[in-house]
Amino acid sequence: MTDNSYLRGAHRNDEIDLVELLHGLWGQRWLIALVTILVTTCAAGYAFLSKPVYESRTYFLQPSLSSIAGLNLGRRESGLELFTEHGVYAVFTRNLQAEESIRRFFKMVYLPSLNEEDRQGSQDRLYERFRKAFSIRAQDKVQPDRYSLVVESHDPALAVEWARRYIDEVSKQSRDEVLGNARREIEVIGSGLQQQIKSLRIAAKTRREDRITQLKEALKVAEAIGLENPPVISGQDAEQISAFMAGGLTYMRGAKALRAELKGLEGRTSDDPFIPELRNLEEAYDRFTSMQADPAKVTVFRQDGEIEIPDDPIKPKRALILVLGAVLGGMIGIFIALIRLMLKKRSVAV
Repeated sequence: MTDNSYLRGAHRNDEIDLVELLHGLWGQRWLIALVTILVTTCAAGYAFLSKPVYESRTYFLQPSLSSIAGLNLGRRESGLELFTEHGVYAVFTRNLQAEESIRRFFKMVYLPSLNEEDRQGSQDRLYERFRKAFSIRAQDKVQPDRYSLVVESHDPALAVEWARRYIDEVSKQSRDEVLGNARREIEVIGSGLQQQIKSLRIAAKTRREDRITQLKEALKVAEAIGLENPPVISGQDAEQISAFMAGGLTYMRGAKALRAELKGLEGRTSDDPFIPELRNLEEAYDRFTSMQADPAKVTVFRQDGEIEIPDDPIKPKRALILVLGAVLGGMIGIFIALIRLMLKKRSVAV
């Protein structure tokens, strides 16, 4: 019974203390209200006097097959690997997120937009501030190939202008890179074909010179033995006779035939008609060197929606700031009131 009486007494004392506390806070309600109003007023001043921040957001997707068709002209017929939408888009997204591209835009566009006083600050801090207002984000796993460019500025038109300018620069850089890769690939193959053509011509010229040397020696032998015309060999067909007169017996063709062949070989201006593989190689070389993609017909990305000038700022969120200001002001007011009550009770106890 004693324990129950003690518990009831403690519970009653707690109720009395709580009532006393509430009574004390109610007595200082004007102080709490004043602090709440002051903090809410400060929050309202910040919400309505701070510069609004606008956001321009642009979304990107893979280009369509027709957008890169200009890159693949003649590649299938030439046995070259075709460009794909994913491969071309990968070049664009890599350049879009590249630190080099962002740094270049920071130096060429962002810094000149600042006034002289702001530009005198630390470059690292300026770049950190710029990166907070300029970001490239990948979307969720549902759309892994969807990226977005987010630009924040106090001027909505400036945010849109920066977004468009950055997209144009990255797009041009990526298109030039893709076209350059295709051009270098064709140049390497064309260079190889050109080298083959050159080698064939050199080899043909060397064989012709060797043949001239052989004929001259055979002519000396034919003239030495007085063999002007080839001997008549009965019972042999033309193929057998030709084989018989080849090699070391070339002089058997007679001096007259040897002089005629020498005259033709020495007067020949080009060996091209006598190189069997040459025309096929020249045709392949012409086909590769004529493969030129039109940059105007190549797109390395597809923009999802138009870039429109925002009319609703994302910062500051005035309603939220006012609510938080009122809540914070009330909490501060109650805290001050509690401190005053505690100090008052201590002074009475002393």
